[in-house]
Amino acid sequence: MNLLTPEQIAAAQKGHLETWFGLTNKAFEGVEKLVELNLQTIKSTWVESQEIAHRTLSVKDVQALLSLQASLTQPVAEKVLSYGRQLYDIASATQAEFARVAETQYDEQSRKVQVLVDNVAKNAPAGSEAAVSVLKSAITAANTTYETVQKATKQAVEIAESNFNATAAAASKAAQQTAAQASRAARK
Repeated sequence: MNLLTPEQIAAAQKGHLETWFGLTNKAFEGVEKLVELNLQTIKSTWVESQEIAHRTLSVKDVQALLSLQASLTQPVAEKVLSYGRQLYDIASATQAEFARVAETQYDEQSRKVQVLVDNVAKNAPAGSEAAVSVLKSAITAANTTYETVQKATKQAVEIAESNFNATAAAASKAAQQTAAQASRAARK
């Protein structure tokens, strides 16, 4: 009994190759977005550094310098948080695409294995029902394990995102408080 024809093998290889190129393109898109984010960050930081340098050189006294420093604390913290959020979004989107492809591939392979097992069961000799039953049970157990791991992974990602958002909110609040304290201290 021949399980796969040459046409089926060629189609499978073509499908795997298309998947590989698709994932590679998604990885390049993620890297491209990361490079673009970094270039934007470098450009804006450079321009802001020039502005701050000019403002610092025009300061006449210590009080004005302290006031300038206080006014810069919150915007810098917000920019760092924004960069972190954008970086997280890029990584998260790329990971989600990889997970989607992996899930699709798993579902397709699972379907093919089930068809194979059904064909084996139909063509199995008399008396092999127990072996076929064990095979079906093993496949069911593997599918259940996969679904459990997949659910746990999704929950872990949701928890990580929730923690990231909470941390970002706390850091933003802390930056605002620090800026307010620095501003009050500069006025004294």
